[in-house]
Amino acid sequence: MSITAEKKQELIKGHATGKDDTGSPEVQIAILTERIVNLTEHMKTHQKDVHSRRGLLGMVSKRRRLLDYLKRKDEARYQEIIKKLGLRR
Repeated sequence: MSITAEKKQELIKGHATGKDDTGSPEVQIAILTERIVNLTEHMKTHQKDVHSRRGLLGMVSKRRRLLDYLKRKDEARYQEIIKKLGLRR
């Protein structure tokens, strides 16, 4: 369900805006998206796992807030991350 350290470093490298960037909205959105995808696969086989469902909804909400923030601050970066991750909206 969680992502490996190697996968996380790969995501950070792919979405970082600078050399030592680990906390920009793009990086956070990319990591959350990967975790959401993994947890969605888990939920397909474990439909009654209510605790994981609650965590999934929290992650989706957090990603939505980060996307809204990015859209408010810089529309171009928002459009780029949406395209790169293949998200709707």
